[in-house]
Amino acid sequence: MFETSIPAEPNAYERREFIFPKLSREMIDRSLVYGHPQSFKAGDTIYERGRRSVDFMIVLSGSIVIVGTRGAAEEVITVHGEREFTGELDLFSGRQSLVTARAVTDTEVLRIDSERFRAYVTAETDIGDIVMRAVILRRTGLIELDQAAVTIVGKKTETLRLEQFLTRNGYPYRLLDSDEGGEAKNLIESFSVQPSELPVVLSCTNIYRNPSIAALADALGISEQLDHAHVFDVAVVGAGPAGLAAAVYAASEGLATVVIEGNAPGGQAGTSSRIENYLGFPSGISGLELATRAQTQAQKFGAKLAISRNAVGISCSAAPFRVLLEDGTALHARSVVVASGARYRKLAVPGFSRFEMAGIHYSATAIEARLCKNTEVVVVGGGNSAGQAAIYLSTFAKHVHILIRGPRLATTMSEYLVHRIEASHHISLHANTEIVELEGSRHLQRLTWQNRLNGEREAKEISNLFVMIGADPCTEWLHDCVELDDHGFVRTGFAGSDGEAGRYRTSRPGIFAVGDVRSGSVKRVASGVGEGSVVVADIHRYLKDFA
Repeated sequence: MFETSIPAEPNAYERREFIFPKLSREMIDRSLVYGHPQSFKAGDTIYERGRRSVDFMIVLSGSIVIVGTRGAAEEVITVHGEREFTGELDLFSGRQSLVTARAVTDTEVLRIDSERFRAYVTAETDIGDIVMRAVILRRTGLIELDQAAVTIVGKKTETLRLEQFLTRNGYPYRLLDSDEGGEAKNLIESFSVQPSELPVVLSCTNIYRNPSIAALADALGISEQLDHAHVFDVAVVGAGPAGLAAAVYAASEGLATVVIEGNAPGGQAGTSSRIENYLGFPSGISGLELATRAQTQAQKFGAKLAISRNAVGISCSAAPFRVLLEDGTALHARSVVVASGARYRKLAVPGFSRFEMAGIHYSATAIEARLCKNTEVVVVGGGNSAGQAAIYLSTFAKHVHILIRGPRLATTMSEYLVHRIEASHHISLHANTEIVELEGSRHLQRLTWQNRLNGEREAKEISNLFVMIGADPCTEWLHDCVELDDHGFVRTGFAGSDGEAGRYRTSRPGIFAVGDVRSGSVKRVASGVGEGSVVVADIHRYLKDFA
């Protein structure tokens, strides 16, 4: 018999009835037609960490232990008993499993393979709701408790790109600061890591030395494996709110859909600490949480996600279209939705690029906020993103300075944010002000701002600067394929073969544009979601003619 014990329940696992629910016997009876029974002996490995597309299993008798890793050691996460089920978010994504499952006693399960699983949770809606809620909470638990996690070792100022990537892709990790010695020092010495090789990422079997984002995504199984010879009905380029909405609606309506994303789902909205004016969430929702739910929803309906694969070009002279990826491969699709959004604008200050990822940030999440405790920080920008960031950071930082080039906030920011900023004793607004100098060695240490009206300057010891001054469209990969406006945004509203103008149709039949990248769009999360959902009607009309 495989002996084990369950760890004490921390906050993430307090609601066991939701995170580890038991299905009713009637629900199990309905489930039988979707899978087949399978037996395991005590101690048998049912699946191992690192395996892709793990099957969904309901325990009919016996029990299954779920084991993660903490460093090189195994750690029991939970034990599933009769009428409980295995799995977490990887059930929907096809990513590598983060955990290992073993039979504790002689055990019989109902095994539902990954393809039938999607049909199961879609058709059996009450069971699907229970499963969906459980797997999201389980991943939350893994992240909160650093379970089944990789270990990042390096200087905190140099690990941000890895932390941000893993966080936004919902991958658990723990961080060891190489400046603090202890376990970090021991790991560095045991693996003979040179300073130039930091940061490193350690899994239970491998060490990755200063890895690129694409290499890390492949190594950890975050990237989905795709058939590059397959022709999709829809290729969505960009996984912001508009792109994810297009993917959800296209996939749910039976279209073979792939989403191409260079970093992580959510786009700029995914970096927002809290979105408070999105319909249906009166207490607000973080951009990361909204993106995670939307991604899972799209994958529930069968959409594929190509993560850490930027689109660098498109062949649009013949059908199907070929979307070229930065790794040299291509994906083929009968239609393309351009939802590539926009990239953050930079300040025209000498040395600015030197401090990117070394004190200069474009988002304000818990990762960046951790660096700001009891220090003064600067937020540049007068839009909603800047206002949300300032309010969020004010709960961590000693003081937040907002710098804007104009005379007031009211013309660029939602009223509720303006009122909160004005009422806060931890936030100061500096109007008609801009940064003129940045100083520091490897990391930002000091900056100087100047009043544009009277020329007065003030220098501050600032090590974290948040720049939120808008963005420019990511359309260079389109080359001459579609018509752009004078600012590089994609023009839409062209007529299709039926003679009717489509709000999201570009100058090239079969290519559509939604969200921030579209000329004339309203730069809001809700409007992007609306555009992404509505564009599918135009796609259906086009594909009908294409066929």
